[in-house]
Amino acid sequence: MERRAFGNTDMSVSILGFGGAEIGEADQRTVDRLLHSAMDAGLNMIDTAECYGNSEELIGKALAGRRDDCYLFTKCGHASGMDYPDWDPVLLARSIDRSLKRLKVDYVDVVHLHSCSEEILRRGEVIEVLQRAKEQGKTRYIGYSGDSTSARYAVETGVFDSFETSVNIADQEAIELTIPLAVKQGMGIIAKRPIANVAWKHERLSEDDYAYPYWLRLQELNYDFLNDVQQGVEIAMKFTLSTPGVATAIVGTGNPDRWHQNAQLLRDGMLPQETYQAIRSRWKEVAGSDWVGKV
Repeated sequence: MERRAFGNTDMSVSILGFGGAEIGEADQRTVDRLLHSAMDAGLNMIDTAECYGNSEELIGKALAGRRDDCYLFTKCGHASGMDYPDWDPVLLARSIDRSLKRLKVDYVDVVHLHSCSEEILRRGEVIEVLQRAKEQGKTRYIGYSGDSTSARYAVETGVFDSFETSVNIADQEAIELTIPLAVKQGMGIIAKRPIANVAWKHERLSEDDYAYPYWLRLQELNYDFLNDVQQGVEIAMKFTLSTPGVATAIVGTGNPDRWHQNAQLLRDGMLPQETYQAIRSRWKEVAGSDWVGKV
């Protein structure tokens, strides 16, 4: 599995990372199998969050004895059962401590602010909490996870080491709005939702479905390569990882075989430049002004 430098940090990350959102309700045996097999095959980056159900606890147990085999990222910002309002500075500090306890570690490699608004960022308190956690050795680096204009402001502050944002065939705002500046700032860049939730595989979706906004966009984009679901996954993933600046793409799954399947799709390299530019051109031709990054 190819590895890429992660911004100006000392980390070199696998181009496919593990996204912990979808295992929140899984059983321990499944998570053990999923993570161990992926790590054995070269995965070295795991991303989770305070609000992903039991994800942190499951990952913590699965990593027993293997902490040094991976880079471990988590997020903070939402109360997720704690008796504080979201984004309260006391909440953030205690949430970080809770994450370390759940993950059974003394430190994580990155703590991200989890989709924090520009308004809250401008107050400065949430950034100070992360900076203190870094000074205290609870995290090696600090980051921002989010999209659109709030993400632009976060990148502009110059205080974050890591940037996690939505990048895929149905979500390309970040390719011009934030990623070039993040590269200039020396930030490590993580692409989330790299295969657009495979929204194209559905003939129709409910408006309440998480992937519905992508499904609508893809109806209009009408990429011809989506006629075959598997080909669509391959091209979509390669598109995200061919975006200049992207170091790793996190794929969430509860299927222990999925990571290997996705890794196989990348065995022959990234997209030819002309294919990448054709997808970009189609986006610029069709995308509405409201097609902003999906938080």
